[in-house]
Parts: sequence; structure tokens; C-alpha cells
Amino acid sequence: MSGVGVKEATVEDAALAYLESLGWTMAPGTAAAERTDYGQVVLEHWLRDALARLNPALPDSALDDARRKLTRPEGATLETRNRAFHLMLVNGVPVEYRASDGSIRGARARVVSFDDAAANDWLAVNQFTVTENRHTRRPDIALFVNGLPLVLVELKNPADEDATIRTAWQQLQTYKAELPALFAMNEALVVSDGIEARIGTLTSGWEWFKPWRTVAGEALASASLPELQVLIEGVFEPRRFLDLVRDFIAFEDSGGGALAKKMAGYHQFHAVRVAVGATLRAVQQAERAAEGQGRFLPAEKGDTHPTLSTRRNIVVIADEAHRSQYDFIDGFARHLRDALPQASFVGFTGTPIEQQDANTRAVFGDPLQWQPHIRNKSPGQAVPRRVRPVPRRAGARSMADRL
Repeated sequence: MSGVGVKEATVEDAALAYLESLGWTMAPGTAAAERTDYGQVVLEHWLRDALARLNPALPDSALDDARRKLTRPEGATLETRNRAFHLMLVNGVPVEYRASDGSIRGARARVVSFDDAAANDWLAVNQFTVTENRHTRRPDIALFVNGLPLVLVELKNPADEDATIRTAWQQLQTYKAELPALFAMNEALVVSDGIEARIGTLTSGWEWFKPWRTVAGEALASASLPELQVLIEGVFEPRRFLDLVRDFIAFEDSGGGALAKKMAGYHQFHAVRVAVGATLRAVQQAERAAEGQGRFLPAEKGDTHPTLSTRRNIVVIADEAHRSQYDFIDGFARHLRDALPQASFVGFTGTPIEQQDANTRAVFGDPLQWQPHIRNKSPGQAVPRRVRPVPRRAGARSMADRL
């Protein structure tokens, strides 16, 4: 999408088309569409329907309680309210209700189905007008999941030299100050001029709004594709977006009581997803290999670390894996494997090494298939390695022997 002859409305239409191709439903942002007035930031009937659909065993009183808590998250600051909302979104809303036998029971009302994307409602609303505290603003696109405004997209005209993606970010900061009720439920913010595109969170400074360079994770997107298309298709495909919200957003105390909301980058998102899949496969392989085996043999003679656990579902993750993990004679790597003989090991590194006494590939296995694409594009970024289970069972060779 070149900037010549392009208007902001053209960029908006393109963004909506990308979303529609992913299964999002389109709706205009007028007061008559889904709301009774501009002061409402939640699409109430969508939320009510979703809560009833996802929680068929809960009575209406519990569902009403869940809806009130979701739409009025507690907290003294916008950031603390946003964290409270995020936790309810991911973990469910704690509710109590009186059962038919008169007892008081507790439960968690599900807000979103993270296991079945099709069980949720996906709605994209353009020109979503909101009025709060005598301020009226109109974000270009708001994305709703089950009636909750989880994403805001602000767009600029690429033909206007003064309308950059940074001015779009600045505009979102104004919206945040003037429309706190809308931002209390926000999970992601997007800015674009149709050519460039960036994604960040409620607390991200401009330097932390980053591009998303891949759609499915197997390879970097072609440079011929607009960044906005890659970002929308890579992040807002429903299954990937649910994973991002549930597993790749965290809050951190940045000092002085201030909260920072952090989102994984594209390379971290796909690295972890692939590493988790490889870990599960490794554990399953180890369990199959252990079937029919007798009890564990005592550790080799010498100074060994006592066994802490023989469970096979323990995963050891090593960051900067090229720096250590090699001393299998009488060092940390040996003691770690003595302590956890049935664990699986996964390493992350951007610079694997291959030396006689330190071989990253020999310890952790071959690189994940998508690793070269990411590394070639962004040298030095963390790269996941394939998981290799290292159970020590009857007749099994030690890691030192394998090296």
C-alpha cells in the first residue's frame, strides 16, 4: 500500500478487510449500533449472551455479579484496574451464589473460551465514538471479544507528512487520559499508517511499540506485504490472539508502585509456543520409553547431587544456553541432571557454539525449524532450541557418554 493517493479511510478499509478475512464481524460505531449511548464502552447484550453461553451451570445472579465486576474493575489507578480486569479475563470472575439447598457456593465465571475460539463473538467496530467526562473521542477501530473492548487501532494517512504512526501513538495517549473507562479493559493498542504498523500495551512508551514480522511463525513475512496486514493477520487471528492474551501478557512493578504491562514480541511468542510443543512431545517420548522399565539404578559412583525428583513432567529452561550447561563431569550440568534425572531440557540462545568441550547442539538438540528465519532477520535475538529429554534409566548412557 503506497502513500500516493491514499487516505486514512483507505487504510481503515484495508484494516477492516484484513480482520473480516480472519472471521471478525464488522459493525459501525454509531450509538444505534449495539449501544444505547456513547457513554457505554461495553456491548452489554453481547457480554450477557457470552456469560450465559460459557457458564450454563451458573444462575443469573452469579452472571450479573460477574458482569458488574468485569465492567467496573477495582483499583486506584487505571493500570491497577487494567490488571484486575486482565486477571478476570484470563482466570475467570470469582462469584458466589446461593444453591438450591440454601448453601453459598463459589465459582469462577468464564469470560472467554480460550480452548474454542469459535465459542466467542468477534466484532470489529469502526469509528467507535465514546464520551466520558465531557470528552468525546472516536478511535478508528475497536475490537470486541464477547462485547469487551480489548483492542484499539489508531490509523493515520500515509500521504500526510505530519500524520505519522508516532502521532497516532500520541493520540492514543490522549484517549487514555480522557477515556479511562475504555482503556481499563484494553489488552493491545495498534498504530499504523497503512505502511508501517506497531503494537504495544496500555503502559508502553513509544520505544516499546514494535512491529510484528511474521504471520504464522514459520518465516518472516515478505517485505512486499504491508506491515499492517502482517500485524493484523499475525496477531488477531482468533486462536493466536487468545494465546497472546492468556499466556504472553504480564504486569511488572516498575518501581514506586507503578505497573508496567508487558507483551511478548513476535519472536518470543512463536519461540515459546514451539518450545512448549517440543517439550510436551519430549515428555511423551520419555514416558513411552520408560514403560516396562524397572526401578531407577543408583547414580554413578562419585560425588553426586542428591535426587530431588524423578518426575518426567519437569522442564528445565536455560536462557543464554550457550554460556553454560556443558560440565557433565563435576559441574553444574552434571549436578542438575543428577538432581532431576527424568527432566526435559530446553535452551534459548542467539549464538549456539560448537566446541570440543562445549557444544550447544549436542546438549539441546538441533535448532527449531523456524529459527534460521528469525535469526537472519534479527541477529542476537533469543532463539529456542529443540527439547531433548535426558532420562537416566536402567541401561541408559550418561550425558557425558553421549557427548
